[in-house]
Amino acid sequence: MDSNYIVTVKEIIPRTHNVKTFRVTKPAGFEFLPGQATDLSLNEEGWKENKHPFTFTCLPADDYLEFTIKIYTNPEGLTHRLDTVQPGDEFEISSAWGAIEYKGEGVFIAGGAGVTPFISIFRYLKQQDKIGNNVLIFSNKTEADIILKDEFAAMLGKNFINVITGEPGTQYYSKRIDKKFLEENIKDFSRHFYVCGPDEFTKSILDALKELGADAETLVFEK
Repeated sequence: MDSNYIVTVKEIIPRTHNVKTFRVTKPAGFEFLPGQATDLSLNEEGWKENKHPFTFTCLPADDYLEFTIKIYTNPEGLTHRLDTVQPGDEFEISSAWGAIEYKGEGVFIAGGAGVTPFISIFRYLKQQDKIGNNVLIFSNKTEADIILKDEFAAMLGKNFINVITGEPGTQYYSKRIDKKFLEENIKDFSRHFYVCGPDEFTKSILDALKELGADAETLVFEK
């Protein structure tokens, strides 16, 4: 049964120039799986019906809920309004839902804020000492856009691969993630692949993976 919950903002943590983490109270008995999302709105007049999906980025056992959200400049948009939220403000959230869940070791491919479902998954694997040989390939326009760069580097080491598409002279791969890039950087296409990002990004990656022999059953993405 789907329920709605009112939660209170406790803490706001800046992550990059346009990404913030919001920590909120956790309703009694609230449960989610790493990778799942909720429909979130502001609990105030004029905003209650403006619901958008955001992923939980905390661990299921934490005594708070957490969302790591990219702020966009559209003045009518919810994230623009979230930029002015203060501790004590309230969100309304739904029960957890989502198709991205960990099914086994593999390659995670994220575009920008599409990395958020993977944050909770990697934190959970780290907590369980099961990071293993999982790989994260993370595409951003500039180095300043990389969300939780230090945390991912500490968790994944050489298996944290950054791709920068819009900054000349970057120290990272300066190209787009396409079929050629995947072919050069992935040895085994029978692994699980987890893909999340803008719709066009996700579609092009999934198409390239299928062409390279990845089994549709091993592809995990938000349908």
